[in-house]
Amino acid sequence: MFKNLFKNNKSLVEEVFSPMDGEIVSLSEVPDPVFAQKLIGDGVAIVPKSGKVVSPVNGQVIQVFPTKHAIGIKTKNGLEILIHIGLETVELNGEGFEVLVGSGSTIKIGDPLVNVDLEYLKSKNKEIITPIIITNMEKVLEITPIHNGPETTWGDGLFTCKIK
Repeated sequence: MFKNLFKNNKSLVEEVFSPMDGEIVSLSEVPDPVFAQKLIGDGVAIVPKSGKVVSPVNGQVIQVFPTKHAIGIKTKNGLEILIHIGLETVELNGEGFEVLVGSGSTIKIGDPLVNVDLEYLKSKNKEIITPIIITNMEKVLEITPIHNGPETTWGDGLFTCKIK
């Protein structure tokens, strides 16, 4: 009966910052059901205005996809984030992407991750919308948006995650 009375109920809160300069859109607006229906996690998407992608958190790169279109990051608190640059961009086999980090790299907020040639992606009829997803939602109690307005620049706060 009293087992939770003295339990420490303080949760960790992790802030996720904008990795890109652009327009924030809801995941439900992403024209891909895997992201729109939050099948791999929750978060937001950004329609980028430039091809510079920086780290949204302090942590470690846990995966750089061989096709260079996506990067997985894990924070010290265990939050796992996927930055998926564009849609159907896996088909480009790395063309148009310059990855600046490797798997295992320790990164800080604002560190450059990838340069993307957005015009090249558009010329190949690829969507440039970029989902920023928390992939291990089982560790998250809640996500709270903190950004006001549709426009974001690198380093603006996007949302906080209360971690279990």
